[in-house]
Amino acid sequence: MTITAQHHETELPSTRRRVAVVSASVRKDRLSPTIADWVTSALDDDGRSDVDLIDLADTVLPDDSELYPGGGPSTGVAERIAAADAFVFVTPEYNRSFPASLKRLIDWHYAEWKLKPATVVAYGVHGGHAAIDHLRGVLGELHVVTTRRAAGLRAPWESLDDAERFVPDARTARELTGALAELGWWTDVLADARATGTFPG
Repeated sequence: MTITAQHHETELPSTRRRVAVVSASVRKDRLSPTIADWVTSALDDDGRSDVDLIDLADTVLPDDSELYPGGGPSTGVAERIAAADAFVFVTPEYNRSFPASLKRLIDWHYAEWKLKPATVVAYGVHGGHAAIDHLRGVLGELHVVTTRRAAGLRAPWESLDDAERFVPDARTARELTGALAELGWWTDVLADARATGTFPG
C-alpha cells in the first residue's frame, strides 16, 4: 500500500498479521463454520494475513466456578489469543445478542485481548446487528478497538450454493472487504503502539 502526502510517496512495510477468526456458534447444524470459511478466504486473499481459526465447538474452557475478575486458570486457547494481532468474531444473533459460548470465551481471557483490534461478522434473520452492538460494548471494556465497519448478514442460509458454501451478494462482499481493510489498518497502528507506547490504564 502506498500513502501519498505532500506529493511524496512512502512505502509502508509489508508485515504479516496474525488474525484469529473466532467461530462462535456451538449448536448442531450451525452456520458459523461456513461463514468463517468465507471470512478466512477473504483474509487469505489479502496476502498479509496468517489466519488461526478458533472454533468454539472444539474449545473446552474450565468450569465457570474457577473464573475470577480479570481471568482465571489458563485455557487451551489462551496462547492462541495472545499470539493474535487482530480478531474477527463470526457470530449468530440469538435473542438480540451474541451466544453464551462467545461470552464465556471472552470472559475467560483478559490481557490476551488488550489493545488489539476486532471486527464482527454477525448473522441472523434481521442481519445480526444487535449482536454486533452488544459485542462492541463488551470488547470495549477489555480495551479492544472494534472497527466502525462490520458485516451484518441477513438470512445467509438462503445464499448457499450446491456445495453449501456462502455466496454473498455484491453489497455484502463490499461490507466484508471494508471491514477487513479497516481491521488491517488498526492492526498495524495498534501493533506499533503496543511495541513503543505505554498504556495509561
